[in-house]
Amino acid sequence: MYRVINKQALFKRLFLYFLPLTLIGILIGAPFVLLFIGSISLLLWHYHQLYRLSDWLLNQRSFNPPEGEGAWEQIFEGIYHLQHRNRKKRNELAELIRRFREGAEAVPDAVVVLQQDLSIVWCNQLALKVLGLQWPTDHGQRLDNLIRDPKFVKYMQGQKFDEPLELDSGHVSEQILEFRVMPYAEQLMMVVRDITRLKQLEQMRKDFVANVSHELRTPLTVITGYLEMLDSDNLPPPSMWNKAHFTMIEQCKRMDSLVNQLLSLSRIESARKQDKDKPVDVPAMLSLIETEAKSLNQDKHHQLTFNVDKSLDIVGAADELRSAFSNLVFNAIHYTKSNGHVEVNWQYDKDGKPRFSVIDNGDGIAPEHIHRLTERFYRVDKARSRKTGGSGLGLAITKHVLTRHDSTLEISSTLGEGSCFSFAFSKNKLAFMTTNESHKTVI
Repeated sequence: MYRVINKQALFKRLFLYFLPLTLIGILIGAPFVLLFIGSISLLLWHYHQLYRLSDWLLNQRSFNPPEGEGAWEQIFEGIYHLQHRNRKKRNELAELIRRFREGAEAVPDAVVVLQQDLSIVWCNQLALKVLGLQWPTDHGQRLDNLIRDPKFVKYMQGQKFDEPLELDSGHVSEQILEFRVMPYAEQLMMVVRDITRLKQLEQMRKDFVANVSHELRTPLTVITGYLEMLDSDNLPPPSMWNKAHFTMIEQCKRMDSLVNQLLSLSRIESARKQDKDKPVDVPAMLSLIETEAKSLNQDKHHQLTFNVDKSLDIVGAADELRSAFSNLVFNAIHYTKSNGHVEVNWQYDKDGKPRFSVIDNGDGIAPEHIHRLTERFYRVDKARSRKTGGSGLGLAITKHVLTRHDSTLEISSTLGEGSCFSFAFSKNKLAFMTTNESHKTVI
């Protein structure tokens, strides 16, 4: 802690400086001359110290102050400690700003700080990607000059930020952005979120409710209609009753199948990834599916080809995998015209991974439908799907089964030529049979 000189000390120093000059001046008979010379000398000395202070403050070749004498020593020390405190505060402020920017960069949303005139003050890296901004080129530019969508311009210039703005992004195709603006400290903070997935899920939820309602309403309407026709006192003739009975049984089976598939899908979606998956004899499973496929194919007369590697087994949940395999095989039979060809493969691919594929020469699927095939109840041809008894849940179940087994469904199709549905498992899913055929060991 530096020392502070009070007024008494300063007056004492001046008195001790001028007293000898006054006495000597009286002795030689010229006191005023000596006092004048002493005053000029003191003034020049102070100007010299002032020059040293000015040179140090302006040029500051060293953080340490120059050596001072007398009262100037305390002045130099005071300024030095003041600068030290200011530098410490600046460092603390810089650290605070750095931590704020790091925190803003860690936010999973795009953040833009604006002046009241909408000029850009700062933005994080995600804002550059989402909004297509360039930094520091766009610093100081008006944001409504860079994003020229009329809805955005009207929203920003209206200064009514109670509700967020949803806008289709022109920077990234098929992307929906939500803009929220919060005024603070005479500035505006804009937070931009990508809500594309939320909108898709919301649309899927609406479609799901509508489709389930429709799927259940149709068989219930049929059954209700027949029941209203029945009268205990006046039963319909046997031919009509047999037809009504058969139709009601079929519709009940359809509803039961739909409910079971919904329960299965819900169970698979809510199931956590298990570490207790067991080795699965996939060739044996495919042999049973082949038998069922041939029975299902009696009216279609397809040429069915199963190419199965008898030694290729994997680890997983057997019931779920059977559902995934059978859904693809049975779909190919259902949706391929009579006398077509369906090829099923279970072999190693070129990367040494176990791969399952189903190839048909059916009508094919248009590109705009492919990315939506795994949505619940989504159908390319609704009338044809109901005619074949499809519920629209098979591929949704397959997708979730594969997700739980670290795999994804790959779909390629050409209109008029056919389709290929396939998926591969990672090598760590491989298993092999031991000498005891009833037991398997994980590799």
